[in-house]
Order: sequence, then structure tokens, then C-alpha cells
Amino acid sequence: MSQGFVPPPYPYDRLDKFKSLAEKFSGGLVDLSIGTPCDPPAAAVVRALSSSNSERGYPPSIGSEALRSAAQAWMQRKFAVSVPTSQIAACIGSKEFVATTPQYMKLRTPDRDTVLFPAVSYPTYEMGAILAGCRPVAVPMTATGGVDTSKIAAGDAERALMIWINSPNNPTGALEDLASVVAWGRKNSVPVFSDECYVEFTWSRKPESVLQHGLDGVVALHSLSKRSNLAGVRVGFYAGDNEILQYLKEVRKHVGMLVPGPTQAAAVVALNDDDHVAVQRETYRRRLDSLATVLSTWSGYEVSPPLGGFYLWFDARDGWAFAEQLADCGGALVSPGDFYGAGGSQNVRVAVVQPDERLALVADRLKKK
Repeated sequence: MSQGFVPPPYPYDRLDKFKSLAEKFSGGLVDLSIGTPCDPPAAAVVRALSSSNSERGYPPSIGSEALRSAAQAWMQRKFAVSVPTSQIAACIGSKEFVATTPQYMKLRTPDRDTVLFPAVSYPTYEMGAILAGCRPVAVPMTATGGVDTSKIAAGDAERALMIWINSPNNPTGALEDLASVVAWGRKNSVPVFSDECYVEFTWSRKPESVLQHGLDGVVALHSLSKRSNLAGVRVGFYAGDNEILQYLKEVRKHVGMLVPGPTQAAAVVALNDDDHVAVQRETYRRRLDSLATVLSTWSGYEVSPPLGGFYLWFDARDGWAFAEQLADCGGALVSPGDFYGAGGSQNVRVAVVQPDERLALVADRLKKK
């Protein structure tokens, strides 16, 4: 009997062997490997979780009118784009949308079977294609870290269901040339799905969305996990092309993809409040600058703050060797770059998602080495 799909080891589970090196330190392991927020959500958001009186009934799969209106208003403020609420829908955080959408798109367009994604990127773009029984095809990167659409083979373009882009990019922090990718997608009749979950943390220019280049043939994906420290409640939204939105909304309704009612109520409060995001921006910016200096001084490698996102991404010649050395000398756990594609094997990703005092602990340990 032939063997079916066997899930590969989850990337971060592969780091378990380094935890014992880090736990020998007083104060224990400082985990900088996973981008899970550590700072508290806004108090008003937390209050909304317990006061919506929406626990009893099934919540609307597409998102409440209040949630979609809040998302609409946020996109208008942030990007100066007008998106009808009928072309906005809720999702259970962004990861499930990334992982499940290829199978739905394959059902919609069965004569296409290929999912394109950046060669250095969040691993779920590839896994979503695999779980859908599609061909995952990594697109080479440009010198500035975006996808190089000129390197997409004609045959792959003809077979493409969709192309994922991510700006700011996880793990590199690079910013995508959104207009160029949208133009390529429309020319080749390939829907462009733009994962913009880090867009609030764009450091080198104003935040940009794929929706600023028109709604036809594009879908933008947003999450409250990063901007509002709500990774634990799982809420996001997607918006864009009318035909694709109506199709995905109906399919997801059948699947039962429902953001809990209290979570939707909290998301409304979070999306309507820009002040807490401004505070979080300053916090991440400070941590990026500080830890970049610490790691540069200790390692001798060039570690610079990113153009976007809250990860440090740098060439350490051997990502696994650096991760082991940092665990041994600084008690910190970081991600080797090959988690994000073979092109990142020399690199390391460091998430600045621990409180300042925990980052200071790593700095103190490294000064003693």
C-alpha cells in the first residue's frame, strides 16, 4: 500500500534540542523564535470580550456588520481606500486563511493546480498548497526582497491558481513592489493574495496595501494578532475582489469558519482605536534597535533593523550554528533561516517579542561571553 501524506515536523519543534542549552541560565530560556506578542492588549478591548452578550448564538461567518464596518473605516484611514462592506469578511486569524484558501481556489478553478509564493517566506504558504493537493512553486526574490515575477515560468503562470505576497515580509522585513505584482497578476489572470498582517509596523515608508491598486483580482488579508496583541483570540479579515470574496464567503460558511461573537466585538474596539497601535509601534521599534546593536556587537555580523515587521533577519553564515551558539551563550532561542525556505539557510530570524527586561537579560549574558 502506498503511503499518503505524512506531516513534516513542525518547524519550531525542531528547536527543542537547544532549549536545554538556554535553560541552564538563571532566568531561563528567552524565546525569540516565534512571533507571539507578549504585550497586553488595550484594556477596552479586553472589556469588550466579556460584555458583548454574544456568547449564545452562532456568530455570522462573514463577520458582524459592526466588525466589517470597523474594518472598512480602518482601511479608509490607513490606506485611503474605499471597500464596500460586502467585499469584506472575517477570518479566524490569518493563518487558517492562508492554509485553507488554496483548496477552495482549486475547487473554483479545477484546471489550475499551482500556488506561487515568495521563495523566502512564512512556511504556511507552501503548506497550504500541499494540503490542497496543489503544486507549491517558490518564486525567486528580487534584490530588494520582493517576488521576482520575471522569473516565473510561463507554464507555472498558466497553471497558477493564486500568488501569495507578504509585505512587510516575514521573515525578512522587505517591502513588496505591490503595483508590479498586481500588474503581473492581472496580465496573467492570476489572483494576487496579499498577506498584510505586519503592515502597521512599516518603518521606512507609509504602510501600503495591495488594495490601493484597485480591487479587481486582488485580496488583502489582515490580522489583529500583531497590531493589537490579540493572537490568542484569533481574528482577522480579508477584503478585495468582489467575485472572489463572494465565493470564499459562501464556501467558508459551509465549512463553519466562525469567529466567536465576543472576539468579533473585541475586534471592533481594537480596529476603531489607533492609539494603542502607536504605542506598540514605538515599543517594537525600540526593541529592534536595541537588540540589533546587542547582536551586532556580540557576533560581529551586520544586524540592522528591518524595513518592516518586528523581526531581525541577518546573514550569520550558518543559521543552525548561530542559533545553537546564541542558546549556549545568551540563553535565547531564535529561528534558523531555513524554516522560511532554502534561500534563508545562512540567515537567522530574531523576534523581538519578549518584554524589555527579558531582552536586557540576553544582553547581559552576552556581555559576559
